[in-house]
Amino acid sequence: MFTGLVEEIGTVKAVQRGSDSFIKIKAELIFSDIHLGDSIAVNGVCLTVTSVDSLTFTADVMNETLNRSSLGKLKNGDKVNLERAISANGRFGGHIVSGHIDGTGTISEIRNDGIAVWYKICADDSIMRYIAEKGSVAIDGISLTVADVENDNFSVSIIPHTAEQTILSLKKVGDIVNLENDIIGKYVEKLLQPQQKNENKNNITMSFLKLRRSLNV
Repeated sequence: MFTGLVEEIGTVKAVQRGSDSFIKIKAELIFSDIHLGDSIAVNGVCLTVTSVDSLTFTADVMNETLNRSSLGKLKNGDKVNLERAISANGRFGGHIVSGHIDGTGTISEIRNDGIAVWYKICADDSIMRYIAEKGSVAIDGISLTVADVENDNFSVSIIPHTAEQTILSLKKVGDIVNLENDIIGKYVEKLLQPQQKNENKNNITMSFLKLRRSLNV
């Protein structure tokens, strides 16, 4: 589990696709405590460390992950957001991030607003259904607050510190980003589904119950 607070910007040293697909990344700060088998979020995607050599680590990456995330577009020299899994005694400064992305979005607009920078992200319905104004979303592993929501897009406003500590400041219009919805919303929906099925089975809906309540029936 992660918090969405990026610890360091790493550099891609190698990306291999095929039957033995992997990614090798150079970093510094996270090597103060990194071991084989550790989980590290790379642009929001949870990967397992399979080897450590000096200031580089390697993680196996399934073709499915490469195809369904922006990791498949990485090349040597690209910068990536890195975060180690949170420790039991660590501070929880962002929000619950699993590292299992829900899909990708496309940056459609970037604009300055005083010290802040606004990013508008277009995404499909499977992502947008869980996006709520003032709610949380992880963009390339960065815990951010949704500032505005429209039908097929949402916007976030970035302060200078976030821009400096992450790769978001390197992004441009048209770039693809990894998106992970707030996991709490997904679990709430899952828990409500059996209730909704039972209501429909008995021809009783929430609208019907609200109407009865308003009529004091």
